[in-house]
Amino acid sequence: MNSNFIVEKHFSLSTHLLKEALHLKLTLEEFILLIYFEDSIDKTFNVSLIEQATSLKESTILNTFNSLMSKRLITIESGKDMEGRRTESVSLNPFYEKLEEVKEEKEKEETKIDIYSAFETEFGRPISSMEYEIIGAWLEKGFKENLILGALKEAVYNGVTSLRYIDKILYEWQKKGYKSMNEVEKGLTRREEKKEIPNLFDYNWLDENEE
Repeated sequence: MNSNFIVEKHFSLSTHLLKEALHLKLTLEEFILLIYFEDSIDKTFNVSLIEQATSLKESTILNTFNSLMSKRLITIESGKDMEGRRTESVSLNPFYEKLEEVKEEKEKEETKIDIYSAFETEFGRPISSMEYEIIGAWLEKGFKENLILGALKEAVYNGVTSLRYIDKILYEWQKKGYKSMNEVEKGLTRREEKKEIPNLFDYNWLDENEE
């Protein structure tokens, strides 16, 4: 196998973990220990081997290991070897799950910024602090980003740049059980399947009679 590939892969992984470690506010010793277990084939907690590989002192290793355990970033998993003897190994699954949570939070924040920017672009002006809070409240209530942007698009298409109007659209879609624009389009298609299907944004949701 190409040794350069191994080095690049290891560097890329370590760099990624380092960036995420900053978000988790890990100490240098905690980061080193996580890298050790990430790279190690043998996941057993062997202080002597860790000491040789990392140059950390035994007391530091023990304290760092306990710290990672208390932060629930690692766990000990029990199992059996080929001969049926009980074994224990260090699992980094909690750490990976935490990284995934951090990633999702970042994506949420980026999406919020994109949504706010979309409103400012469509309205042709900066949104007010109250409008910012209203949009944020929609997200907190669980409205999907594409649903909010779909309601925004319909409002602008109809010449209305009012969050109150958009809120009513979202409320009507919520009553119908729609959670995405795909579901909105499918719902409209089902209702109009025996008629000429109108454009999605020609449909007046606010004047719609209950089925």
